[in-house]
Amino acid sequence: MSLLELRAVDKIFGGLHAVRGVSFQVERGAIFGLIGPNGAGKTTLFNVITGVYTPEHGQILFDGQNIAGLKPALIAERGVARTFQNIRIFRTMTVAENVMVAGHHLHKASIASAMLRTRAYDRDEQALAKRAHELLEVLGLAELADEVAGSLPYGSQRRLEIARGLMLSPQLLLLDEPAAGMNSQEARTLNEQIRFLRDQLGLTVILVEHNMAVVMNVCETIHVVDHGETIAQGTPAEIKVHPKVLAAYLGEEEPGTEASP
Repeated sequence: MSLLELRAVDKIFGGLHAVRGVSFQVERGAIFGLIGPNGAGKTTLFNVITGVYTPEHGQILFDGQNIAGLKPALIAERGVARTFQNIRIFRTMTVAENVMVAGHHLHKASIASAMLRTRAYDRDEQALAKRAHELLEVLGLAELADEVAGSLPYGSQRRLEIARGLMLSPQLLLLDEPAAGMNSQEARTLNEQIRFLRDQLGLTVILVEHNMAVVMNVCETIHVVDHGETIAQGTPAEIKVHPKVLAAYLGEEEPGTEASP
């Protein structure tokens, strides 16, 4: 059984079909790319999967259960985490504090213990700090743990968002433009980190990304949307030469069609 399956999902805004009949499956342990030109509906699909929007039609099955229409917090509890196209960090907090905040749902101590700063609360905080440090180590941010998050370079802030998402201990991680603002070396490092998340932490990853070098190097399956509809799916080698994909990105005519006079 696939970890995630979309079945004929529609999302409509005021009569505009932002997503129309999109279906795909993401296998457990996959690194899956979701690409398309600007305005194609990629982030809308992420928002539908994570409960920000409720689809008008269709099903979203996560681990065999339909999660369409559930609140974002409930979907996160089931094991779905995401990053955002626009960075959302607590800029005045330290790097470590940013990651720890995302894990406070794991606290076992009561609210009273937190208020009184009991030993149980201290143990929880130590466990969170240890987990946060491990994740910062994985993403190459451990040396910056005590730095103010807002002072980090853009690429490091992106990786901090990923570390924060991992504090939820998800099965599925959705990354929205993780390579945005990164230089070529940072992007190559990101590729390695995404593979590590899958190979060593057992995560399934869905990647929305405009950096085609990242997509083609790290994704095993790529699903392409344009104007809210699926136009192709396949391996990176297949997608590179797919006529509909070339037409969508480059404005080329598909073979067998003629330009309008």
